[in-house]
Amino acid sequence: MLRIDRTQEMRATIKITITLCLLWADCAVANQNVLFIIADDLNCAIGPYGDVNAKTPNLDRLASRGMTFQRAYCQQAVCNPSRSSFLTGLRPSTVGVDDLRKYFRDTAAGGSTLVTLPQHFKNHGYFCQNIGKLFHNMGDTQDRRSWSIDEVLHKGTHADDTVFANGPDRGTKRPYKAPVTEAHDLPDTVYRDGQIANLAAAMLRDHPADSQPFFLAVGFWRPHLPFVAPKKYWDLYDQQAITLPNPAEPPTNVPSIAMHSSREIKGYGLTPEDRPFNEDEIRHYRHGYYAAISFLDAQVGEVLDALDQSGHADDTIVVFTSDHGFHIGEKTLWGKTSNFELDARVPLIIASPRHSQTHGQSTKALTELIDLYPTLGELAGIRDDLPGRLEGVSQVTVLSAPASSVKAFALTQHEQPFYGSVKNRKAIGYSLRTDRWRYTEWRSLKDSSVIDRELYDHANDPLETANIAGEQSDTVAVLTNQIAEVIGIARQKSGDKK
Repeated sequence: MLRIDRTQEMRATIKITITLCLLWADCAVANQNVLFIIADDLNCAIGPYGDVNAKTPNLDRLASRGMTFQRAYCQQAVCNPSRSSFLTGLRPSTVGVDDLRKYFRDTAAGGSTLVTLPQHFKNHGYFCQNIGKLFHNMGDTQDRRSWSIDEVLHKGTHADDTVFANGPDRGTKRPYKAPVTEAHDLPDTVYRDGQIANLAAAMLRDHPADSQPFFLAVGFWRPHLPFVAPKKYWDLYDQQAITLPNPAEPPTNVPSIAMHSSREIKGYGLTPEDRPFNEDEIRHYRHGYYAAISFLDAQVGEVLDALDQSGHADDTIVVFTSDHGFHIGEKTLWGKTSNFELDARVPLIIASPRHSQTHGQSTKALTELIDLYPTLGELAGIRDDLPGRLEGVSQVTVLSAPASSVKAFALTQHEQPFYGSVKNRKAIGYSLRTDRWRYTEWRSLKDSSVIDRELYDHANDPLETANIAGEQSDTVAVLTNQIAEVIGIARQKSGDKK
């Protein structure tokens, strides 16, 4: 028997707690609500710059009522470092989180006094609630002080969010942690994301009009591995019609430190570990990723429907993004943890009711996830006392004028090899994305010396098939100086003077 669905019990508890918080809370300075929706491991499979395979009608609907940022980037392509970064408005080197278990309040200089993005809204009288995975789910990485009430459906492993883990043999020793895919003919609420959508929808419908403004964070667990979704979402796709990875091979002249062994996907059952995947396996895994995306999309649709029904739509800013991108066979890679474009770039839609003149439009302005903190502060009218150490910049100007730009580059970084012991890590790669170039500089973790470089020309090679760092010395010199400037600022903020 499957685990009992506790959605109704949670919904009742949350409704009572909301009422109590509304009675106790002070009035907020601003009157713009925030609905902050985060996906997990979603690459840019949406919008006009997206993946032709993905079926995402609800995300397309959200894009029509907001602006799509075609070139938005995470600051590190793995969950905990990325989330710790954009939720504090600080770069990973500043916040000091570089693995899956560190807690930013323990690692950042002055971490105990850091004010997170939701905490900033709570400090201004907002009712702040987290449903699902927002901060990371591993170790002691949650941040209760950021919320008005306890988080729900925010803990556990991805492998445990499967029918396999919750079937009749639950509690017994398993042959593996979870299968890499599931496609059961079961309701959405069998999985956490279905329950999260139900609870978020209930909160939106139950929140009284003309009352305390809210900051509702909805953290979905999909399409993160394992690729599981109810069968109806698999049925949306013809597996043989799904395109194969492009490019299928690593870039020419790519340094070995830039690649990885796709360890994450190989850790799930029924996945070959000792050989490359064959074409049928590649198609099946890609099919699973797209099914999980469509499952996620349906849950976003349920939340948007509830927002429209609640009467709050005209005074609610909606943000949709992901913590980082994801490879599904491109360059032979599966998963995240690289500095390539497909891992660094994230989907980002910001729907601001006060910017209706640009709804349905998109922008190529360079954007970073650390920009969300100052952007939302300005949109909600609580910008004057934003924490002074924020490293992002507001993108509100771009929301009004899509052809404008407020920054010249986006920076993503990653240590390699990432998985395994931290002691085995050899280098950190700082990857700068400008209008035309992606330049990555690999520095030794021992002495900070440069051990390798990558340069990709996105004007002529958007799929990053050839590293031309050896052919563009003048360009490399300019981008090297830009990286050095950013690293220097981050070191000063973190207290590291090396």
